[in-house]
Amino acid sequence: MNVIHYGQMPYALGLRMQAELVSARKSGQIANTLLLLEHPPVVTLGRNAKRENVIASADMLARRGVEVYECDRGGDVTFHGPGQLVGYPIVDLYGFSPRVGAVDFVRRMEEALIRTCADFGVAAQRIKGLTGAWVEQRKIAAMGIHVSRGVTSHGFALNVNNDLEYFKLIVPCGITDKPVTSLARELGADQKPERVAQSVARSFGQVFNSQVLWLEHVDQLLGRKVGVPLVVPQPFAKASPINS
Repeated sequence: MNVIHYGQMPYALGLRMQAELVSARKSGQIANTLLLLEHPPVVTLGRNAKRENVIASADMLARRGVEVYECDRGGDVTFHGPGQLVGYPIVDLYGFSPRVGAVDFVRRMEEALIRTCADFGVAAQRIKGLTGAWVEQRKIAAMGIHVSRGVTSHGFALNVNNDLEYFKLIVPCGITDKPVTSLARELGADQKPERVAQSVARSFGQVFNSQVLWLEHVDQLLGRKVGVPLVVPQPFAKASPINS
């Protein structure tokens, strides 16, 4: 599994990069690949999102510098921001024997993040009937994927050092009775992003029984640069302003 760890990247560029890699994975040009990065403040609405779960008005979001995007992943509303580790696994589910389904893939992602939390002394777990990784009743990692011809995109968001106040702008994942948390909050101190990224990559390698190969840029996979799209693809367009 190729792993590329970027710094902060605009959400639109992350979508464009995923689209490039999904196409390359479908054609067999690249192996399974995990992108790890951060985004500037952005609220994303999945396929099943309810607009009322974005509590903040358009004006408030603009004042806080928060963009809003609709996307084709599963799930409801979530937030990405600096200090949060976002992972986009571009994985061919048909390449596993026996074949891995979408639900099992999400369960394996949960296991990888539970192992990462354990590396830092945080006891995370699953909650029956819900998706993600949880510390008691507090959500520390959110998940939502899209599958096209067996290849996954989107993925997970692990709260590491991010400002949890931003989650008050939304109803995270449409769940009203369970708060969010982070490694920093559970441990009482910020954690080194590089160490967290290394742990996530190692855990993914373990749960998918894959050797991990670290790369510096997608150029090493595609043989050309991937730039910011001039026009964001329609399924990934910015959402229309939220009403006050």
